Amino acid sequence: MPVLLEYPRTHVALITIDNLPKHNAMSREMMAELVAIWDELEISACRAIVITGAGEKAFNAGADVSGDLSASEEMAAMINRSLLKTSSYPKPIIAAVNGVCAGGGVELMLSSDIRVAAPHARFGLPEVKWGIYPFGGATAKLVNQIGYVHAMKLLLTAEMINADEAMRIGLINEVVPANELIERSLQIAELIAGNSPFAVQAVKQHISAGAAAAALAREDEEQAHGDRVRASADFAEGVSAFREKRTPKY
Repeated sequence: MPVLLEYPRTHVALITIDNLPKHNAMSREMMAELVAIWDELEISACRAIVITGAGEKAFNAGADVSGDLSASEEMAAMINRSLLKTSSYPKPIIAAVNGVCAGGGVELMLSSDIRVAAPHARFGLPEVKWGIYPFGGATAKLVNQIGYVHAMKLLLTAEMINADEAMRIGLINEVVPANELIERSLQIAELIAGNSPFAVQAVKQHISAGAAAAALAREDEEQAHGDRVRASADFAEGVSAFREKRTPKY
């Protein structure tokens, strides 16, 4: 199964994205399982959630584009549904970033509330390099969370940044040794779980309501931009170049 669910502490859930051969990249099966797990946890006794990637190399490397290009629209829609669901999720989410966090991985992390990273973690939104439009409300969330200039640099340059830079610009909260990452993330989740669940969820819903509403309000606009990009020659060239491990020619 590409998504694992455990309950390592009282009222704390741990979600592990497990697609190691492809750096935990998002597949249709994975996103369907993740949506089902969000639904399960929403009605469970869980009070805080930690999400991470399997292994030590990647939190999530974004969408798996190794399949048929004709399925890209369906894949984008499924990713979008999962990421937009987490935007308005009622329970606190802690992201434990254990390696590469790129594209859809960043978009997933942007839906979390607290972010802890290992020193070797790297972050980026490389979509425009490969002729792809960033989905999951990334454009609205990123500007809202770290400000216009930092967001635009990440979105337009497609550069990857290290954990220290990510913390400097406010993308993550803490950098801890890799062997302490899960434990530290679980500690934070336990602190939250020990508080009044009603009060915690009220605080989260109040603070995140505006950002979630903005992302949902722009969903149609985002979809339109994504459709236009996917229909372009740049998209076909970018994805081909990515698969062939070469520099795209636009």
